Amino acid sequence: MAQAFFWGGLAAASLLIGFALAGRGLTNRAIGLIMGFGAGALISAIAYELVPESAAAGVGTALAFLLGALAFFAGDWLVDRRGGADRKDIAGERSGSGAAIFIGTLLDNVPESIILGMSLALGGAINLAFLAAVFVSNLPEGVAGTLNLTSSGVARRQVFWMWAGLVLVSAACAALGYAAVAALPAVDGRVAQAFAAGAMLTMLADAMMPEAFEHGGKLVGLFTVLGFLAAAVLSFME
Repeated sequence: MAQAFFWGGLAAASLLIGFALAGRGLTNRAIGLIMGFGAGALISAIAYELVPESAAAGVGTALAFLLGALAFFAGDWLVDRRGGADRKDIAGERSGSGAAIFIGTLLDNVPESIILGMSLALGGAINLAFLAAVFVSNLPEGVAGTLNLTSSGVARRQVFWMWAGLVLVSAACAALGYAAVAALPAVDGRVAQAFAAGAMLTMLADAMMPEAFEHGGKLVGLFTVLGFLAAAVLSFME
């Protein structure tokens, strides 16, 4: 469980790197390209890691996949209505609710963290492809979230502690995922992986990819392919 806590925290720690980079001269185009690379890596992790490993659950895989998509869609809609619609806007020119932005970022991170812990319990080793994909995708989210939180009136020091708290929550969620599989053999981690895959793919299509293309331009397509390829290579090497 301690390992799961560590890896879950490490995957989310790039939020703090994003916090450090926000407002430090990193162009919106560069952030968009990083976001595209992270999106490609996550798509690869979903395609090569989560869905194939959950396929043995049969019909339950498809149902869990759809339920995950619907759950994220509903949660994201509520967050948008409460002022968190622009939490991934890397331009940082729109204001919103600081609480909603934070909750929305948490919504994005919880499924990923739980699956990291579950995969460690099921496979006995951390899934490097999925870990790398989550780490890279969290970096531009840290930048965008920081810019939008400060635009909404939150002090930069407070933003740091919010991200630090989110890193700890992500670590705890990874430990929870590990504990659920280790303590309750009846828990089917494959179904949970399919649920998370549906939620993550919805997040990518709804928010991450449109924002990446808006600021990164057509070159984002190539960076998305590179991210996909990098995560695929890691998957094949395991």
